[in-house]
Amino acid sequence: MPSILSTSSGPQTYRHMDKLRITLTVNSERRDALVDSYKTLLEVLREDLQLTGTKHGCELGECGACAVLLDSEPVLSCLTLAAELDGRSVLTVEGLTQNGQLHPLQEEFADRGAAQCGYCTPGILVTAKALLDREPAPTPERIREALAGNLCRCTGYHQIIEAVQAASQTPRGPERSEGAERPGERQGGASRRGGGAPRQPIEERPERGEGAERPASGRRPASAENERR
Repeated sequence: MPSILSTSSGPQTYRHMDKLRITLTVNSERRDALVDSYKTLLEVLREDLQLTGTKHGCELGECGACAVLLDSEPVLSCLTLAAELDGRSVLTVEGLTQNGQLHPLQEEFADRGAAQCGYCTPGILVTAKALLDREPAPTPERIREALAGNLCRCTGYHQIIEAVQAASQTPRGPERSEGAERPGERQGGASRRGGGAPRQPIEERPERGEGAERPASGRRPASAENERR
């Protein structure tokens, strides 16, 4: 028979041998899971709930690749035990997209080259979201401070800071209309998405009239071939 583990704070967790039955909210969806008691939040997300956007990095709490939001606060999922999850709310990178629309952070990261190999990106995105939820207009210094625990070996961080700052200037929620121009987009030309300046029109080639000289080719004239025979 399973025993009930009462805790001083939060709901009760049911234990069956070395299993835990937990109920939590993941990306606004209630989830029930029977998990091994030794598992971490990272393992529960990836192995039991099949949410593999959260990455398995150093497993020592040093790289930040496994970061998620637990009750709206960034935590390292590789150091958070399953026994701590019952009745709590988790947001992973999969939960940033709402109704098929990317979060401004995701759009700016894509547009500004802030994600290269992409392994560290999920942890950086959710950590940056927590910052913007607390401070809608952070300075570059505050962004660097908030992301100090997230390591990136590809970008050099400049594009990351730039993308977070640009996302902070993008309207979110109902006021963000479809097709509205985002910061960094140019008027009368190509936006940052798709990259570069507008394409120049292809020049039309003049039609070749009778008697016009053909471009030189590598083949010998027929008369020269006949002389060699």
